Amino acid sequence: MAHSPDPLPLAQALIRCPSVTPADGGAQDVLADVLARLGFTVTRLRFGAVENLYARIGTGGPHLCFAGHTDVVPPGDGAWRFDPFAATVQDGVLYGRGACDMKGAIAAFVAAAEAHLADGAAAGSLSLLITGDEEGEAVDGTARVLEWMRAAGEVPDFCLVGEPTNPARLGEVVKIGRRGSLNARIRIEGTQGHTAYPQRADNPVHRLVAALAALTALPLDAGSAWFEPSTLQITSVDVGNPASNVIPAAAGARLNIRFNDRHSGESLTEWLRAALARFAPRAELAVSVSGESFLTSPGAAVARLCAAIEAETGIAPRLDTGGGTSDARFITRLCPVAEFGLVGSSMHQVDERVPVAELRALARIYRGVIGAFLAAEAGR
Repeated sequence: MAHSPDPLPLAQALIRCPSVTPADGGAQDVLADVLARLGFTVTRLRFGAVENLYARIGTGGPHLCFAGHTDVVPPGDGAWRFDPFAATVQDGVLYGRGACDMKGAIAAFVAAAEAHLADGAAAGSLSLLITGDEEGEAVDGTARVLEWMRAAGEVPDFCLVGEPTNPARLGEVVKIGRRGSLNARIRIEGTQGHTAYPQRADNPVHRLVAALAALTALPLDAGSAWFEPSTLQITSVDVGNPASNVIPAAAGARLNIRFNDRHSGESLTEWLRAALARFAPRAELAVSVSGESFLTSPGAAVARLCAAIEAETGIAPRLDTGGGTSDARFITRLCPVAEFGLVGSSMHQVDERVPVAELRALARIYRGVIGAFLAAEAGR
């Protein structure tokens, strides 16, 4: 294992592509060229306005896939220490939008793959599923690529997503699941009237407030074996009433539920409908579920991932399901999936950054994961 490619140059090249979602900015061209030179078969998959990429080397099993995204969030309005798309290294730290979320992780995996291939290890297959639509609507990205993969018979044995899972130190956390996310819009019609004559009106605000109070009165659950308790947060209450002496004709609200494996989007929708019916039988409810909760049961593949992390960092990572959603919510429908990447403390912030030493350490971890997974799975 003497050959150790440096992930820094590719990370810088990717950061220098201004791929603010859904724009690609040339990022996937850069990545495709590097992968093709390494011998990967690269398939470009454009859905709508979104650029996606699938690349594979090897034809047999076991098959390990790495998933990530080249799109990034906007730089924001704050003053950056350096140009967010210059990929400046200062005092051993790489600065730039996407440094930790997650162009750095992509570069680390490519460096790991290059090192593995240079060792002459031919068993199994490696692939990369790279989308340009993770930070955006997530409609024409990973979900569409997975449809293509299933139809093409490209079903990995395991997938590793390179999201920045670690709160403060590299090696702290491996994500083996995520809560689901449900957004709901409520609209309650009433009868407009004068506040001095409420008997002639039907105040929808009163009905809405009572319904929201009922929805938030008790916890949804106390959590489960691998998940923290589900949460419901009211995100907006809207009346749009400019007059102080008018009972409005309608009132609305929005809420978000982050739910664990004790619920589904369907069961929570029915719960919301039943609760609203008690206070406003004619209430309108519109629900969208961006992802169901999922769990990858800890097993041999997760154990090998954790072992590779501990071998490099000296930290036994905690298995966790917290945080927001990721593209793993789609991948779990195709194959087992876990997430591990860089420290995420600066993601989406001004001066997003990653220590270069940490980036290189991640490449070594990924190299260990590749070697352990392919060797162990091939020997089953």
